[in-house]
Amino acid sequence: MLGLGVYRPERVVTNEEICQHIDSTDEWIQSRSGIKNRRFAAEGETVIDMSVAAARKALDASGIEADQLDCVIVATLTHTQHTPAAAPRVADRLGSSAAAFDLSAACAGFCHGLALASDMVRGGTAAYVLVVGAERMSQIVDPTDRGTAFIFGDGAGAVVVGRADVAGIGPVAWGSDGSQHDVIAQHPECDLVHEGPKPVLHMEGTAVFRWAAFSMGKVAQEALDLAGVDVENLDAFVPHQANLRIVDMLTKSLNVPEHVPVARDIIDSGNTSAASIPLAMDTMLRNGEAKPGDTALLIGFGAGLSYAGQVVALPAFA
Repeated sequence: MLGLGVYRPERVVTNEEICQHIDSTDEWIQSRSGIKNRRFAAEGETVIDMSVAAARKALDASGIEADQLDCVIVATLTHTQHTPAAAPRVADRLGSSAAAFDLSAACAGFCHGLALASDMVRGGTAAYVLVVGAERMSQIVDPTDRGTAFIFGDGAGAVVVGRADVAGIGPVAWGSDGSQHDVIAQHPECDLVHEGPKPVLHMEGTAVFRWAAFSMGKVAQEALDLAGVDVENLDAFVPHQANLRIVDMLTKSLNVPEHVPVARDIIDSGNTSAASIPLAMDTMLRNGEAKPGDTALLIGFGAGLSYAGQVVALPAFA
């Protein structure tokens, strides 16, 4: 990863504001999720807008021009159109005519995109690939649903992947469990012909918590094994920011040493799905918890159920 850029919407939404629509309290929300605040996109601010803002910063950090890109991948589940995809429009606004496509793997989307970009560069298909994770989760969440209203936020993060003298993206450990596809899903079914209710996100919280907390530790360990890295030698652990309790349980199940900082960006960003991991990397780098070049373990997991993780060298940031 040659450069990282992120975009966080200006509007900060507190737990108190969320509780205006659900029967809950700031104390309950923090105890269940660790979340204090999250950001919501402004009226009319789209996944494309946020992707472009993050991508421009990633290009600046990498020293790569948009016309040098060979491919643009946008990982998102909240672009409002099935077609055209967001990625070609993002590329165009950046000044690129690169190959461009969207990737739908929910909260694991960024790590999926990173794996594809790494393989493209290694295989010679591309010299430089832009990977974006961007979500406007606020538009698919029912503000009156006590199970989901407090969890999600909006934002975008992007990295430029390119050639380097030393490998900076390890082999991916990934997979899916489609037998549990219904525990995180949009209902009612999206009707492409007739107007109807907006398809909002529903989640079986207990089932998701058990799956993530007790299964993703094995995937994270597989990513470490594939890279030949011991957990003691990590400089940072950056799991998907799904829930602070899940983050803590994964940290414990991996026996992450106390000297290894763990991303907890969820406290002020909420769960931003595909944008979660790049946003969390940016926070750790800006806070001085980690620095460019440090060895970090990433793991994303979510709807599908899909998951992916890899060991990386943290990028420069703008």
